[in-house]
Amino acid sequence: MNDHDHERAARRAEEAGLRFDSERLTLARRLRGLRKNQLAEAIGTTPAAIGRYEAGVHRPSPVTLSRLAMALGVPVEFFHAGHGTGVLDSAHAHFRSLRSTTQIERDQALAYGRIAADIVAALEALVELPAVDIPEHPVHPDEIGGPGPVLAARAARAAMAASPGPVPHVVRLLESRGVIVIVLPPSTERVDAFSVGAHPRPMVMFNPAKGDYWRNRFDGAHELGHLVMHADAEPGSKVVEDQANRFAAEFLMPEEDIADALPRTADWSQLAALKAEWGVSMAALLYRARTLRVMTESVYRNAMSTLSANGWRRQEPGLTRPLESPTMLVKAVELAAAAGTDRDRLATDARVTRADLDLLIPPRPHPVPA
Repeated sequence: MNDHDHERAARRAEEAGLRFDSERLTLARRLRGLRKNQLAEAIGTTPAAIGRYEAGVHRPSPVTLSRLAMALGVPVEFFHAGHGTGVLDSAHAHFRSLRSTTQIERDQALAYGRIAADIVAALEALVELPAVDIPEHPVHPDEIGGPGPVLAARAARAAMAASPGPVPHVVRLLESRGVIVIVLPPSTERVDAFSVGAHPRPMVMFNPAKGDYWRNRFDGAHELGHLVMHADAEPGSKVVEDQANRFAAEFLMPEEDIADALPRTADWSQLAALKAEWGVSMAALLYRARTLRVMTESVYRNAMSTLSANGWRRQEPGLTRPLESPTMLVKAVELAAAAGTDRDRLATDARVTRADLDLLIPPRPHPVPA
């Protein structure tokens, strides 16, 4: 870096310091999965100093701000004020289990959700995205075993699904209703799928490591259940998660359409055929057979034991299919580029790094001209 570059970097850092937003520092730290003491060590200061910067008690000097930007892998402009709320927290999101992941891991996943919202905001200034159109059918978060989730799923199918029978493409259905669907980066692989009700659009974030077409579809329907039923419910309770599972089962496998086809015993060939037809796992079909009382509890438990003993809980036998991939934002980025705003400019407008943009919205490979 020559003297001119140093001078320009110093000016940028000084300007960023004048417009410093403490919440954006918290966001950047969480995005990189760092604790305060780890960030402090990286820039040669104390955790208490980082805490004061994030609380807005002290403002970092231009030199310190440059060090923070370098350690966190973001431009200094990332810390500018003016992008609304800088942080999402667990109170906004329906995580499957708060015990299976650490707070750091959940914070990192939510930070990616936050910058995804920033990218979407920048895109919406350039491209028209589908209007948000998710039906609302609230179910009381304390309802155990009642009809609420089933009735909500039936209402959602009536509003969203074009015809009876299997849902052809869960992710495409979500995107057609204005939901932002993102596959999280590999660094968040321990965080299961989760959803955020409105920020400002509803958002569904998928686990990057699951890699299972059948289970991902159920995850998508599960998260749709939260969006339909749980706008005011406190996330994370077993009752609320069970309601979302019951919603997903009825949404993907309506009782009226599938009950007569479900086996009373663990007929694996019949289950494999139904799996291919309905786009759900054999485990989900067994769950459905039990909840509809087609299969007795003892038969269900024995079948699930067989799944576990054969290692099928992780990878079921039979055909594989590629995951349903989100395309709405990929297409929107391509439309923006065709209109003159390429990925570098879009990242600048959203105040994120190009690398983070590409992680969240991977570019499609283009064929090499002959």
